[in-house]
Amino acid sequence: MFTGIIEQIGTIKRIEQDNQNVHYTISSDFIHELKIDQSVAHNGCCLTVVSISDDSYIVTAIQETLNKTNLSEWRVGTKVNLERCLQYNGRLDGHIVQGHVDTVGVCTSIEEQGGSWKYTFSYDTNDITVEKGSIAVNGTSLTVVDSEVGKFSVCIIPYTYDYTNFNLLKVGDKVNLEFDILGKYVAKWLSLK
Repeated sequence: MFTGIIEQIGTIKRIEQDNQNVHYTISSDFIHELKIDQSVAHNGCCLTVVSISDDSYIVTAIQETLNKTNLSEWRVGTKVNLERCLQYNGRLDGHIVQGHVDTVGVCTSIEEQGGSWKYTFSYDTNDITVEKGSIAVNGTSLTVVDSEVGKFSVCIIPYTYDYTNFNLLKVGDKVNLEFDILGKYVAKWLSLK
């Protein structure tokens, strides 16, 4: 489980196809704090650390993960948002993020707003957002500003812009979306009535 508060940016150093699985080698500054079998969110996608070296670690994505995320878009040099799993001995700063990506969205517009940025995304599922509700975009916990069917926007403060991969996003880029877990349970419950 995660909070959506990005700790740092990692860099994809190597990509290795292994049958239908893909092994990603990633460099980051917190390698010395990782351990084998630990969960780390990569652009919001929970992946297990399977190997660690002095300057990088390896995670493996199976076909199901590749089908539902933007990981297949990654190339050597891609910058990804990283967050280690939640510790229950501190404050929960973002919102509850499972690291289970619901769908891939597309950035449809970026507006600079005098020191902040408004990003709009579209998606092709029945998932819902609500204004002032929570959403994780590439693993970043954000508040929904505008909400329509299949479309929402978020505003990014300078800190988030500087310390996540939002500053690299362009119109047309694909992002991982995880909708609010409470909203998903309510929608499921209502569909069963």
